[in-house]
Amino acid sequence: MKYIELIVEREGPLVTVTLNGPKSLNTLSVRMLRELREVALSFQDDPGIRVVILTGASGVFSAGLDLKDPEVRKMVGGTMDERREQVILGPRACRAWEETEPVTIAAVEGFCVGGGVSLIISCDFRIMGQSAFMRIPEIELGLNYSWGSIPRLLHLIGPAKTKQMILLGEQVPAKKCLTWGLAEEVVSDGSTMETAIALGEKILKKPPIPVCMTKQAITTITAALDRAGIYMDADQFLLTTYSEDNEKGLAAFLNKKLNNSS
Repeated sequence: MKYIELIVEREGPLVTVTLNGPKSLNTLSVRMLRELREVALSFQDDPGIRVVILTGASGVFSAGLDLKDPEVRKMVGGTMDERREQVILGPRACRAWEETEPVTIAAVEGFCVGGGVSLIISCDFRIMGQSAFMRIPEIELGLNYSWGSIPRLLHLIGPAKTKQMILLGEQVPAKKCLTWGLAEEVVSDGSTMETAIALGEKILKKPPIPVCMTKQAITTITAALDRAGIYMDADQFLLTTYSEDNEKGLAAFLNKKLNNSS
């Protein structure tokens, strides 16, 4: 399958998926979200793929949802059907990455924002460059943090830090991510892929069937009640797009972008 906004490279049982939107800081467009889901589902049909590394082009991971994408704009300006069709894309992409059979490793350089955070916490492991950071700005935009992400954060860092990260919307630098449990390793900038490949090669030396069964068991047990807790979070996101808070937050964000580019 050919992808437009992803680069998919395979070397034997190891696949690298690169978010390929460097001019837009690898923002997540509707097309990219669809491709991310499709590629994750495609791994299920190929038992020869055992490790997948997810990274971003040009030294950054992702600036989050692409608010300039006309299709994304339908989330806040289309009909109810159009809005709902778009808001479920992110949750579906993240769930596909969480449930895919190969072991997944996110290699994070630069920054990882909003939906980018949702994507990497759907992976099994995260390697971060020392200057990298995560940030969840949804509250500032008048939105709830959705895509099934809150339970995943809770499992990784606990309730207080989950509230801190979402409610404050502040940058969480790589070293703090490591301390909190959001990252498994912090390495020098530019070497996350090398480290991720080394981790992947260690996994590839292990017997494939026990590795696959162990991953599935841990993921299933950990996320057993997650769907019950957040089955409405996409619709809650949809509801917030009708709010005055979202109108003000989005206008301020776009005005800030415009001023920074002028």
